[in-house]
Amino acid sequence: MTRTAIFLPIILALAACSGGNADESSTATPTALVALGKASTGDIAQSITLYGEIERGGDSQIVLSAPVEATVVSVDAPAGSAVAAGAVIAHLRASPASQAQFRAAFADASAAQQALARAQRLRTDGLASDADVEAARSRAAAASALAASFNERSAGLTLRAPHAGFVDATGASAGDLVQPGTAIATLSRSGAVKARFGIDPARARGLAAGSPIEVHPGDGSPPFVVPITGISPVAHAQTRLASILVQISAERALAAGQPLSARLVARTSSAAVTVPYAALLDDGGQPFVFVVKDGVAHRRDVEIGASDGKQVAVLKGVSDGELVVTDGATGVEDGMKVRTK
Repeated sequence: MTRTAIFLPIILALAACSGGNADESSTATPTALVALGKASTGDIAQSITLYGEIERGGDSQIVLSAPVEATVVSVDAPAGSAVAAGAVIAHLRASPASQAQFRAAFADASAAQQALARAQRLRTDGLASDADVEAARSRAAAASALAASFNERSAGLTLRAPHAGFVDATGASAGDLVQPGTAIATLSRSGAVKARFGIDPARARGLAAGSPIEVHPGDGSPPFVVPITGISPVAHAQTRLASILVQISAERALAAGQPLSARLVARTSSAAVTVPYAALLDDGGQPFVFVVKDGVAHRRDVEIGASDGKQVAVLKGVSDGELVVTDGATGVEDGMKVRTK
């Protein structure tokens, strides 16, 4: 017997064993490695974040301006100062040009009064007509009014707070020469203020006055809850957003123009079946999950409700207590076996 004849049966046996393993490998059922979560029953409130600010203008804000051309002597209340009603905000001094105008106005008023008196004497002597007297009287009245206006404006060179509040901003510094009407300081009234938040018009139509909204001041102070006082569903021409209005009490000490954010409950689902948000998948706009039973994943199309970002309400498609795939779902197909991580 040759050496080849001795080893041939062994070689054939090994080949047969090797072929059997290859067949088993090619027919093995694929299994996905996943993490699971359990559906449960509970309440979910879905919130949205809004952005806005304390309203400017109206009776909540006032601008103190230079009444005439003047030099700023001092700014006594810088931006950020809390001021009482009547507190001095800034001192101004009339410029040389303004002082010359004052003197000219008073001189003109004096001359006009003298001209009126002369016209009246001439009328008494029959040397002037009633029309001459009336013309002189009109000129005297106009000159006196101009002088009084200058006098009033010169008395307003000490700028005072008309009400208690805060100095939001200053528009000039000591030593500046400012023109009439230049804003020296902007003040916000202390007291209740109004805030306006932008919101999608479609959501605004589903809200009602009195609904609570959680306001977060932009300065980092603690949030607080106030009721919605008004809703304007008409979209703003630039932002394309509707508006929510709220009133904020004086104790919050918020100034006009201060940025705010807010949290508003936009949707709720009560006593609903909920699953982890990570379990939710999408197929062309159709939400679905993989429900695992007896180690096999089954696709379930679902109808969803409110979501808080961690859990989502499932209105249809999943029952309380069922297990859903929360991680590894991208490698899962309907009917595939799974094992947990």
